[in-house]
Amino acid sequence: MATSVGTGGGRADRSGRGALTGERPMEGVTPDSLLALHAAGYRTVIERLGPGRVLDVGCGHGFESARFLEPGRRVVGVDYSAEAAASARARFGGAGLVVARMDALSLGCAGGAFDWACSSHLIEHFTQPEGHVAELARVLAADGTAFFLTPNAPADFENPFHLHLFEPDELRSLLERHFSDVAVQGLDAVPRVKADFAARRAKAERVLRLDVLDLRHRMPRSWYVAAYTRLLPLAYRLVARGDAGGATGITADDFFVTDELDRTTMVLFATARRPRR
Repeated sequence: MATSVGTGGGRADRSGRGALTGERPMEGVTPDSLLALHAAGYRTVIERLGPGRVLDVGCGHGFESARFLEPGRRVVGVDYSAEAAASARARFGGAGLVVARMDALSLGCAGGAFDWACSSHLIEHFTQPEGHVAELARVLAADGTAFFLTPNAPADFENPFHLHLFEPDELRSLLERHFSDVAVQGLDAVPRVKADFAARRAKAERVLRLDVLDLRHRMPRSWYVAAYTRLLPLAYRLVARGDAGGATGITADDFFVTDELDRTTMVLFATARRPRR
């Protein structure tokens, strides 16, 4: 799901979610740990899916959405980016993935059309994320379930695409306004992987300290987003050299779901059942 500059109306930042942010992971460029984190999130959802109609909002190029395809399931992936939707359709349409270009705040789907919905690393891209939650509740059947993955606010690192970060209680409160049964867990990693994230974060903080006048927060936000989008792939190659392409050995198996949440828990994983009507 790409995103207008997120200043009102609940819109997301439609400047696009580039590979550099982790929202559009790229093999060989995005660090192994970020690729594994996204793969682990989808695996966590897959383990909880049953048969029926599945909606993946913010499907990107469809690599993860295609993992939902199983006998007894109809899978629809939607993304705001026309380029991403076309790519997903070309790659996985033949395998049965249905793809459409849609806005996550105004889905072109009938009410009650799906049994399951997935929102992976998307809700943080909206200034007013309640609209996104309300839309998923609307398109789910009365006994439907939505899964949300989003960074844990205290553990996240500066990212201009992340417009609204959540701590567990806030996420639970938001979801409970639209769903009758909500559970918020964490997706965390083994110590060596958390150390990898911490080391890369320390490198990035050293780079940001070069901005002694805090110009990135003084310039128009659209300029900051444009600069971030263009420079981060270069930063990955320079600062995170050796962290991509499988060299680290980090995989989705290094991540796990936990009920024990603290400020270091990397990602919040919420299961929201039975939408309120």
